[in-house]
Amino acid sequence: MKLENRTYDELSVGDTASLRRIAREDDFLIFATASGNHNPVHIAAYDGDGDGTPEAIAPSLWIGSLISAVLGNMLPGPGTLYRHQDFDFLGRAEAGDELEITVEVTEKLADDCLALATSVTRVGDGETVVQGRAVVQAPRRKLSFDALEVPGLVVQRHRHFERLLDRVAGLPALVTAVVAPEEPNSLGGALLAAERQVITPILVGSRALMQEAADSLGRSLDGIEIIDEPDHHRAAGLAVDLVADGRAGALMKGHLHTDDLLHAALRKERGLRTGRRFTHVFVMDVPGLSHPVLVSDAAVNIQPDLKTKVDIVQNAIDVAISIGIEEPKVGVLSAVETVNPDMPSSLDAALLSKMAERGQITGGLVDGPLAMDNALDLGAARTKGIRSAVAGLAEVLIVPNIDAGNMLAKQLAVVSHAEGAGLVLGASVPIILTSRADGDMARLASCAVAALHFARTSGRTGG
Repeated sequence: MKLENRTYDELSVGDTASLRRIAREDDFLIFATASGNHNPVHIAAYDGDGDGTPEAIAPSLWIGSLISAVLGNMLPGPGTLYRHQDFDFLGRAEAGDELEITVEVTEKLADDCLALATSVTRVGDGETVVQGRAVVQAPRRKLSFDALEVPGLVVQRHRHFERLLDRVAGLPALVTAVVAPEEPNSLGGALLAAERQVITPILVGSRALMQEAADSLGRSLDGIEIIDEPDHHRAAGLAVDLVADGRAGALMKGHLHTDDLLHAALRKERGLRTGRRFTHVFVMDVPGLSHPVLVSDAAVNIQPDLKTKVDIVQNAIDVAISIGIEEPKVGVLSAVETVNPDMPSSLDAALLSKMAERGQITGGLVDGPLAMDNALDLGAARTKGIRSAVAGLAEVLIVPNIDAGNMLAKQLAVVSHAEGAGLVLGASVPIILTSRADGDMARLASCAVAALHFARTSGRTGG
């Protein structure tokens, strides 16, 4: 955007300028961070005025600050300095409203100063939200700027997980056998999901340790079914029994080794085998991306062969569909985007793409090999001359091995501030894997993904 000012001598009484701006909740969150004003009435996740309906009312001074954008960018423009501003707040704006901001020169004052009438109105009904008067010192020199380097901002919120929680709210709570939630993090995650009515937990583990963890959290276990079994190996077996008996529709890992849980799930008698390999998938909510990103396999299969990768891809497609992606776009990753016979990952990627094309993998679009940049970034894909329905638009990323998957998922979490919901798929019910490092949103989202996947694949609406 080119910026060019109008000096004091170029301006006359009656000159006006205006611009339009759509109010977004992200604007209010940025304002809250910058100003320190965390009034919940401005944040849609909270009922800040107690009327029973969460809303995002625009902060009044955020609306007022829009006037400075017209003064600083348009009239008088670059070089303008504020002397005075007053506001009368006549109405309210909410997230989604389109606002028109107008300034009009009303008087030319001494010392290169101008008085201006200022107003903000809501487009549509024309209601005046803010009106006032500004006094500014107009620029003395003519200035013009072709472009200004202003850093962009990414709001670190997890809107995709919030939508998942909204979707799961319409389902009955999923009965979930939680194995050895014997320390505060794992128990707290299960209790939080229970409070949100995402799951109905059955706690299997040491009653004494679980009670101790609950006490440290200041929480009660009253009304929650508890199966007292201190031995983790046996506790995992009892949890799988609950699934085999039809009493639970999911397993959730607590404070025990993943191998102990999966060993019980893979047992030949009354286990959870389905004929597919057990595979792990992270559903990642990455701030700034317009869709969730699924990463597989990052926790179960160490060096998967082609046959295992077929199940990795199919399981990831299935859970992507469960969370609302109608036809998942799957990018099979390698270090390059062309087939190199010396790079097994590129060969596997090409074969997986062809298998999907021939119907051996169903439900999604599969393309590879793709490098990370041209899998997620359309501009990078176009620069490399890659044109497909997946390149630059991938929603599912299939990694060559567990090292790459683990590094990618943790890079997204640490550097990009993503939250990750973790599941093991390929069993007859979803297996929820959470980490001690997971926050509340990751734990809730893991349970929500499990509930959505169970509801779709079982044909039932609850555990």
